Amino acid sequence: MADIETRRRTPVPRGLARTGPVILSYGFRPFFLAAGIWGLAAMALWIVAVTGVLEIGGSYGSVVWHGHEMLFGYTSAALAGFLLTSVPNWTGRLPVSGMPLLGLFLLWCAGRAALLGVDVMGLATAVAIDAAFMPVLLVVCAREIVAGRKWNNLKILGGLLALTLANIGYHGCILAGIGPDLPGRAAVAAYVTLIMIIGGRILPSFTRNWLNKRGEKRLPAPYGHVDTASMILAVAALVAWVALPEHQSTGILALAAALAQGVRLSRWRGWAARSEGLVFILHLAYGFVVLGLVAIAATAFGLLDAISSMHVLTVGGIGSMTLAVMSRATRGHTGLELRASLVTMVSYGCILVAGAVRPLASILPDAYMQVLTGTALAWMLAFLFYLAEYASALTRMRRDLPQPRSRA
Repeated sequence: MADIETRRRTPVPRGLARTGPVILSYGFRPFFLAAGIWGLAAMALWIVAVTGVLEIGGSYGSVVWHGHEMLFGYTSAALAGFLLTSVPNWTGRLPVSGMPLLGLFLLWCAGRAALLGVDVMGLATAVAIDAAFMPVLLVVCAREIVAGRKWNNLKILGGLLALTLANIGYHGCILAGIGPDLPGRAAVAAYVTLIMIIGGRILPSFTRNWLNKRGEKRLPAPYGHVDTASMILAVAALVAWVALPEHQSTGILALAAALAQGVRLSRWRGWAARSEGLVFILHLAYGFVVLGLVAIAATAFGLLDAISSMHVLTVGGIGSMTLAVMSRATRGHTGLELRASLVTMVSYGCILVAGAVRPLASILPDAYMQVLTGTALAWMLAFLFYLAEYASALTRMRRDLPQPRSRA
């Protein structure tokens, strides 16, 4: 029994795979690096396709390829990097590293290559290859959460299961020759739900830690009935949006959820940490969840088009939150100071501009291409600055990690 308690209290080791490349020592390293690269490259390919210079996606279709690669290409890499780093912290078990991590990463890469070369290997084969990654990630995370008996984290598995089914449904629609709007909305709803779940942990925690260091007495409110009620309302609104995006009942639910989520966000006192970019960006990113719910309501009441409301949640909410989490986690796990540098702040500014401006492309049809191009440029700059700041950190050993002893 004492041995069990000792193991539970022992910190989770970092950088376990010492004999291979540093990038395979922990899950955040290859997946955050890949997310940065693909977030930049996939958007560049999309703009090239929109301007008619090059066709992408082949028989899959360039428009739906773009939607898929943002939801299940870029974002799945960011999510994998986060979960493969956080789940060991939650469970006290050792992280996936070395060759198993390489296999999982190569499976993600295979999906990207398959959908780029869909006409070479065939549509059915390409979608089968891509569809394999999310179920494997789900199994890996489920094994760790169940083995660690962290039953309160089963809701994370629910989000992963929803994303797995949404990806399969997305591909199924393409194979059937119909638009993947419903599975696309389901994927966005699943990601937003994960942001609300995980954000409910990290935003008040990081903000509280930062304020505590400065001797502040007024701290973020602990989890309570407001959080539970706001989550129930938001999930109900998102489910209604997936099923009936233009029904007025969806609009009413979304407005109620936006109000509740706004109250929840205000209880975390983000404005008190506005001088630290690593903390404040998380609150701004979560703010796009509130705005996204308002946009869903506006669409249901006929005040906003569906594409614009979708991009408030995707570019604004998902894009800014993943970039914020990747930059903070990279700094924290590679020994860098937990303080946003100028380059990091510029990347945050770019992603916030992209999230705020992208919905205007449909609202201002006469300036559609200008808005689309400007937004894409802002998005690409955000990830270019992220890579410039963190690529080397992701591929080198953590500075405070003891190095293996030489056998010489």
